[in-house]
Amino acid sequence: MEIAAYMNKLGQQARIAGREISKAESGKKNQALVKIAEALSGSRDQLIVENKKDLLAGQENGLDAALLDRLELTPARIDAMIEGLHQVAALADPVGEITDLSYRPSGIQVGQMRVPLGVIGIIYESRPNVTVDAAALCLKSGNACILRGGSEAIHSNQAIARCIAEGLQAAGLPSETVQVVATTDRAAVGALITLDKYVDVIVPRGGKGLIERISKEATIAVIKHLDGICHVYIDSEADIDKAINIAFNAKTHRYGVCNAMETLLVAESIAGKVLPALAKKYQAEGVELRGCLKTCSFIPDCTRATDEDWDTEYLSAILSIKIVDDIDLAIEHINQHSSAHTESIITENYTLARRFLREVDSSSVMVNASTRFADGFEYGLGAEIGISTDKLHARGPVGLNGLTSLKYVVLGDGHIRT
Repeated sequence: MEIAAYMNKLGQQARIAGREISKAESGKKNQALVKIAEALSGSRDQLIVENKKDLLAGQENGLDAALLDRLELTPARIDAMIEGLHQVAALADPVGEITDLSYRPSGIQVGQMRVPLGVIGIIYESRPNVTVDAAALCLKSGNACILRGGSEAIHSNQAIARCIAEGLQAAGLPSETVQVVATTDRAAVGALITLDKYVDVIVPRGGKGLIERISKEATIAVIKHLDGICHVYIDSEADIDKAINIAFNAKTHRYGVCNAMETLLVAESIAGKVLPALAKKYQAEGVELRGCLKTCSFIPDCTRATDEDWDTEYLSAILSIKIVDDIDLAIEHINQHSSAHTESIITENYTLARRFLREVDSSSVMVNASTRFADGFEYGLGAEIGISTDKLHARGPVGLNGLTSLKYVVLGDGHIRT
């Protein structure tokens, strides 16, 4: 397969399909989403068979536990993909929405209309459910997409791609609206991120190395986040039970995800009440604890943290813990070491909570909630294409609105400028 020619063909087909999907009625797009869900439901056994091929190959190639967990398609995860499709179908269609329409002194009306971005290239690793999430959001927002999953999920992704094509065709929409790259050749990534004649934006989802490479080499706009160094700060006025439950969930609910807590900050005045109990729970789950000198005085089995630990996204059962004097030092630490993904404060002090929300500069900031909620599905977006830690053009979980742009519209009635 000649990669450049193959990717160029995908780009041409995506551009043509993009023109069709951009003007498709909401009902037809929703019908396609439902038909894709039906195709997935009817192909459960085949999806599991193909996924097992990827899992076996991954084990043979030495993929670690976190990556294998991301790769696995369980019946529950297939159910979640199907539910996500129905949720996206139920969402309001943003395309064509006109906002801020107002009269100007000249008599014209000026507003902004939400429109599709065009063709979106999405590059991701491991998780085959991303194929469905990406397809659903791009389709509903009127965009065509080219999806390049990781080589470790090739069988799973191709099985899902067949279901997507079946659903699109059943709804009378071009199957090229969603194209899943069929080669594992790494040259396909380089070709996709420079296909600026046909592709309007690139969305990378994966490890820091992949995203850094794409950010440097892409000739197309990129919506990205490099890593998820997320913090939970337990304030001196925290409810102890809430603090323990949230901090435990934020770390142990799932390890290999970008919204898992990697650093726990604890106000010194409450550390003696919180840390021993939390450490016992973490250690029972096999979590390795790395802490500052003060932390180690409360947790005898804790390893001393290094400067590097505060800047590390572990994606595994390792947690850094630091005791700080107060909210000032907590915010200072977060703004210095965070990747601007998600941070949470545990406190019963409304004033401090409001200050934390205002001063912490991350894409999601929470009060008395686990960082694991930083997710498009949990935010009511139906699904997400990724989480952006950039400030332009989208920030936080990128759902339907994040996959559209705005253009100005002007309404007149024979108006001329004088």
